[in-house]
Amino acid sequence: MTKSVLYAGERIDALYANDIKIIQSPQVFSFSLDAVLLAHFAQPIRKAKGLVVDLCAGNGAVALFMAHKTQAHIIAVEIQERLADMAQRSVQLNNLQDQIEVRNADLKDAFNYLTKDTVDTITCNPPYFPLEVESKRNPNEHLALARHEIAVNFAEICQISSGLLKMGGKLYLVHRPDRLPELITTLVENRLAPKRIQFIHPKPGQEANMVLIEAIKDGKPNGVRVLPAIVAADEAGNYTGLVKELLYGKEE
Repeated sequence: MTKSVLYAGERIDALYANDIKIIQSPQVFSFSLDAVLLAHFAQPIRKAKGLVVDLCAGNGAVALFMAHKTQAHIIAVEIQERLADMAQRSVQLNNLQDQIEVRNADLKDAFNYLTKDTVDTITCNPPYFPLEVESKRNPNEHLALARHEIAVNFAEICQISSGLLKMGGKLYLVHRPDRLPELITTLVENRLAPKRIQFIHPKPGQEANMVLIEAIKDGKPNGVRVLPAIVAADEAGNYTGLVKELLYGKEE
């Protein structure tokens, strides 16, 4: 495995199930369970001639965790230079530079560096919080951009995704359940038909705090499947079941 430079405050973490190492920094960005679950939920095109794009890529977690599921070329788009640099170094650390390309770019300019109607699969772990929630905005600008709709909002992500995807191409995203009516409406308005939905609950008996959605460009209306919910941890907060397996691999 290629050596990779670490800067001050950075560490290397591992997703043991996929044998992937990733550069993290709590001062700038660290992937969360939502990235792991999105990479698991996504069903990217498998063939080598396909094209997968990961928007709002952060430090490259989703692209890295998803790489073993496809032979397609993956382009990870991240607006923050520091995070894009972390992602690029993690790609090199895992010797995936022939498969994963990191673009430090604004996804609003996507049509300047990606061709419309050419992408087979898009994944996106977008900012969750509307910009108007100023009182709760993170004072760390790196974290604020990742969590709040400062640089891009959900409607813009849907517009761009719809423009990039081929007819029948698929968008996979993770978001907050409290915005579900808005998410569904916005997807449909942009020719993205929701097809699979899965809720994530932090512990038994607690309300869902994440929702995973698959949408197909120009897909037929209706036919939505709600998959069995995933409960991430037990009452004591220990990861269990699928989540434990995704993080640490199958027990021998």
